[in-house]
Amino acid sequence: MIERIYAKPDWRENRQEILCEAMASITLAALVSATPDGLKITHLPLSVRPQTDGSVRLAGHFARANDHWKLLRDGNLPTVAIFQGPHTYISPSNYETKKETGKVVPTWAYIVVHAHGQPRVMDDRDWMLALVNELTDQREAPRTDTWKVSDAPDDYIEVMLRGIVGIELEVEQLEGVWKLNQHRSTQDRHSTVTGLASSGSEQDRAIGEAMQEILNGSS
Repeated sequence: MIERIYAKPDWRENRQEILCEAMASITLAALVSATPDGLKITHLPLSVRPQTDGSVRLAGHFARANDHWKLLRDGNLPTVAIFQGPHTYISPSNYETKKETGKVVPTWAYIVVHAHGQPRVMDDRDWMLALVNELTDQREAPRTDTWKVSDAPDDYIEVMLRGIVGIELEVEQLEGVWKLNQHRSTQDRHSTVTGLASSGSEQDRAIGEAMQEILNGSS
Protein backbone atom coordinates (compact mmCIF):
# COMPACT_ATOMS: atom_id res chain seq x y z
CA MET A 1 0.00 0.00 0.00
CA ILE A 2 1.33 3.43 -0.94
CA GLU A 3 2.68 5.63 1.86
CA ARG A 4 0.74 8.89 1.66
CA ILE A 5 2.60 10.84 4.34
CA TYR A 6 6.34 11.52 4.44
CA ALA A 7 8.18 10.01 7.37
CA LYS A 8 11.50 8.33 8.00
CA PRO A 9 11.08 4.61 8.74
CA ASP A 10 11.78 4.94 12.47
CA TRP A 11 9.13 7.65 12.81
CA ARG A 12 6.36 5.42 11.48
CA GLU A 13 3.80 3.79 13.75
CA ASN A 14 1.89 0.97 12.06
CA ARG A 15 0.32 -0.90 14.99
CA GLN A 16 -3.44 -0.54 14.67
CA GLU A 17 -4.09 -0.71 18.41
CA ILE A 18 -1.66 2.16 19.06
CA LEU A 19 -3.12 4.25 16.24
CA CYS A 20 -6.69 3.64 17.46
CA GLU A 21 -5.69 4.56 21.01
CA ALA A 22 -4.14 7.80 19.76
CA MET A 23 -7.19 8.72 17.65
CA ALA A 24 -9.53 8.04 20.56
CA SER A 25 -7.40 10.21 22.85
CA ILE A 26 -7.13 13.09 20.38
CA THR A 27 -10.79 12.79 19.22
CA LEU A 28 -10.87 16.00 17.15
CA ALA A 29 -9.97 15.48 13.49
CA ALA A 30 -9.77 17.48 10.30
CA LEU A 31 -11.91 15.58 7.80
CA VAL A 32 -10.58 16.41 4.33
CA SER A 33 -12.35 15.38 1.12
CA ALA A 34 -11.14 15.86 -2.44
CA THR A 35 -14.04 17.32 -4.46
CA PRO A 36 -14.17 18.37 -8.13
CA ASP A 37 -14.01 21.98 -6.91
CA GLY A 38 -11.08 21.48 -4.55
CA LEU A 39 -10.58 20.33 -0.97
CA LYS A 40 -13.45 20.42 1.51
CA ILE A 41 -12.45 20.44 5.18
CA THR A 42 -14.48 20.08 8.37
CA HIS A 43 -13.13 19.83 11.92
CA LEU A 44 -15.17 17.44 14.03
CA PRO A 45 -14.85 14.96 16.90
CA LEU A 46 -14.82 11.34 15.77
CA SER A 47 -15.56 8.16 17.69
CA VAL A 48 -13.17 5.27 17.01
CA ARG A 49 -14.99 1.97 16.49
CA PRO A 50 -12.84 -1.16 16.01
CA GLN A 51 -14.86 -3.94 14.38
CA THR A 52 -14.88 -7.67 15.16
CA ASP A 53 -13.41 -8.41 11.70
CA GLY A 54 -10.34 -6.29 12.49
CA SER A 55 -11.41 -3.25 10.50
CA VAL A 56 -11.92 0.23 11.98
CA ARG A 57 -14.71 2.75 11.50
CA LEU A 58 -14.81 6.39 12.53
CA ALA A 59 -18.13 8.04 13.34
CA GLY A 60 -19.06 11.69 13.72
CA HIS A 61 -21.58 14.27 12.64
CA PHE A 62 -21.82 17.46 10.61
CA ALA A 63 -24.02 20.45 11.18
CA ARG A 64 -26.85 19.98 8.70
CA ALA A 65 -26.08 23.45 7.33
CA ASN A 66 -22.57 22.28 6.34
CA ASP A 67 -22.68 21.21 2.69
CA HIS A 68 -19.69 18.88 3.16
CA TRP A 69 -22.04 16.01 3.98
CA LYS A 70 -24.06 16.62 0.81
CA LEU A 71 -20.91 16.33 -1.31
CA LEU A 72 -20.12 13.02 0.38
CA ARG A 73 -23.67 11.80 -0.12
CA ASP A 74 -23.63 12.66 -3.81
CA GLY A 75 -20.13 11.55 -4.78
CA ASN A 76 -17.48 8.92 -4.13
CA LEU A 77 -14.92 11.33 -2.68
CA PRO A 78 -11.48 10.32 -1.36
CA THR A 79 -11.42 11.38 2.29
CA VAL A 80 -8.86 11.43 5.10
CA ALA A 81 -9.31 12.17 8.81
CA ILE A 82 -6.23 13.88 10.25
CA PHE A 83 -5.69 13.61 13.99
CA GLN A 84 -3.04 16.03 15.26
CA GLY A 85 -1.63 14.88 18.58
CA PRO A 86 0.77 16.70 20.89
CA HIS A 87 3.53 18.67 19.21
CA THR A 88 6.21 21.10 20.29
CA TYR A 89 9.35 22.98 19.35
CA ILE A 90 12.59 21.31 20.43
CA SER A 91 15.35 23.78 21.29
CA PRO A 92 19.00 22.82 20.65
CA SER A 93 19.61 23.95 24.23
CA ASN A 94 18.10 20.62 25.33
CA TYR A 95 20.94 18.64 23.73
CA GLU A 96 24.13 17.60 25.44
CA THR A 97 25.72 17.75 21.98
CA LYS A 98 25.32 21.55 22.04
CA LYS A 99 27.92 21.71 24.80
CA GLU A 100 30.25 19.29 23.02
CA THR A 101 30.26 20.42 19.39
CA GLY A 102 27.62 23.11 18.90
CA LYS A 103 26.46 21.21 15.80
CA VAL A 104 22.76 21.23 16.58
CA VAL A 105 19.67 22.91 15.12
CA PRO A 106 16.04 23.25 16.26
CA THR A 107 13.35 20.81 15.23
CA TRP A 108 9.67 20.12 15.79
CA ALA A 109 8.41 16.95 17.48
CA TYR A 110 4.89 15.69 16.88
CA ILE A 111 2.44 12.82 16.80
CA VAL A 112 -0.11 12.54 14.00
CA VAL A 113 -2.48 9.89 12.63
CA HIS A 114 -4.06 9.87 9.17
CA ALA A 115 -7.08 7.64 8.52
CA HIS A 116 -7.97 7.25 4.83
CA GLY A 117 -11.25 5.74 3.78
CA GLN A 118 -14.62 5.85 2.13
CA PRO A 119 -17.27 7.89 3.98
CA ARG A 120 -20.97 7.34 3.99
CA VAL A 121 -23.69 9.66 5.24
CA MET A 122 -25.85 8.41 8.12
CA ASP A 123 -29.05 10.48 8.17
CA ASP A 124 -30.77 8.31 10.74
CA ARG A 125 -32.13 9.67 14.03
CA ASP A 126 -31.42 6.58 16.17
CA TRP A 127 -27.87 6.22 14.80
CA MET A 128 -27.12 9.87 15.55
CA LEU A 129 -28.61 9.68 19.05
CA ALA A 130 -26.42 6.67 19.82
CA LEU A 131 -23.39 8.56 18.51
CA VAL A 132 -23.94 11.73 20.53
CA ASN A 133 -24.48 9.59 23.64
CA GLU A 134 -21.24 7.73 22.89
CA LEU A 135 -19.17 10.86 22.31
CA THR A 136 -20.66 12.63 25.32
CA ASP A 137 -20.13 9.71 27.68
CA GLN A 138 -16.51 9.32 26.54
CA ARG A 139 -15.62 12.94 27.21
CA GLU A 140 -17.67 13.30 30.40
CA ALA A 141 -16.23 10.15 32.01
CA PRO A 142 -13.25 11.88 33.73
CA ARG A 143 -15.50 14.52 35.31
CA THR A 144 -17.03 14.26 38.76
CA ASP A 145 -20.17 16.20 37.75
CA THR A 146 -20.92 14.17 34.63
CA TRP A 147 -23.57 15.34 32.18
CA LYS A 148 -25.64 12.97 30.05
CA VAL A 149 -27.67 13.65 26.94
CA SER A 150 -30.72 12.43 28.85
CA ASP A 151 -30.27 15.33 31.31
CA ALA A 152 -31.66 17.67 28.63
CA PRO A 153 -35.41 17.76 27.81
CA ASP A 154 -36.41 15.16 25.22
CA ASP A 155 -38.05 17.68 22.90
CA TYR A 156 -34.90 19.84 22.97
CA ILE A 157 -32.70 16.85 22.06
CA GLU A 158 -35.03 16.02 19.17
CA VAL A 159 -34.62 19.56 17.81
CA MET A 160 -30.82 19.30 18.16
CA LEU A 161 -30.78 15.93 16.37
CA ARG A 162 -32.62 17.42 13.41
CA GLY A 163 -29.75 19.89 13.06
CA ILE A 164 -27.04 17.31 12.44
CA VAL A 165 -26.16 14.60 9.91
CA GLY A 166 -24.00 11.58 10.70
CA ILE A 167 -20.89 10.41 8.89
CA GLU A 168 -19.14 7.05 9.09
CA LEU A 169 -15.69 6.49 7.61
CA GLU A 170 -14.71 2.93 6.75
CA VAL A 171 -10.95 3.11 7.27
CA GLU A 172 -8.96 1.64 4.40
CA GLN A 173 -5.51 2.81 5.49
CA LEU A 174 -4.06 4.04 8.78
CA GLU A 175 -0.76 5.90 8.97
CA GLY A 176 0.91 7.22 12.09
CA VAL A 177 4.00 9.37 12.54
CA TRP A 178 5.73 9.66 15.92
CA LYS A 179 8.53 12.16 15.11
CA LEU A 180 10.24 12.19 18.49
CA ASN A 181 13.95 12.81 17.90
CA GLN A 182 14.70 9.16 17.21
CA HIS A 183 17.70 10.32 15.14
CA ARG A 184 19.42 11.94 18.13
CA SER A 185 21.84 10.16 20.45
CA THR A 186 20.45 8.45 23.55
CA GLN A 187 22.19 11.11 25.66
CA ASP A 188 20.52 13.94 23.73
CA ARG A 189 17.14 12.24 23.95
CA HIS A 190 17.39 11.78 27.71
CA SER A 191 18.40 15.41 28.21
CA THR A 192 15.50 16.52 25.99
CA VAL A 193 13.03 14.48 28.06
CA THR A 194 14.39 16.12 31.21
CA GLY A 195 14.00 19.58 29.70
CA LEU A 196 10.46 18.95 28.49
CA ALA A 197 9.39 17.43 31.82
CA SER A 198 10.22 20.68 33.62
CA SER A 199 8.25 22.82 31.16
CA GLY A 200 5.04 24.60 32.09
CA SER A 201 3.56 23.60 28.73
CA GLU A 202 1.23 20.60 28.65
CA GLN A 203 2.28 19.95 25.05
CA ASP A 204 5.96 19.88 26.04
CA ARG A 205 5.30 17.42 28.84
CA ALA A 206 3.16 15.18 26.62
CA ILE A 207 5.91 14.99 23.99
CA GLY A 208 8.47 14.34 26.71
CA GLU A 209 6.39 11.44 28.03
CA ALA A 210 6.06 9.98 24.52
CA MET A 211 9.83 10.27 24.03
CA GLN A 212 10.42 8.53 27.35
CA GLU A 213 8.11 5.67 26.34
CA ILE A 214 10.19 5.08 23.23
CA LEU A 215 13.39 5.24 25.25
CA ASN A 216 11.90 2.69 27.64
CA GLY A 217 11.03 0.45 24.73
CA SER A 218 7.37 0.41 25.72
CA SER A 219 6.00 2.09 22.63
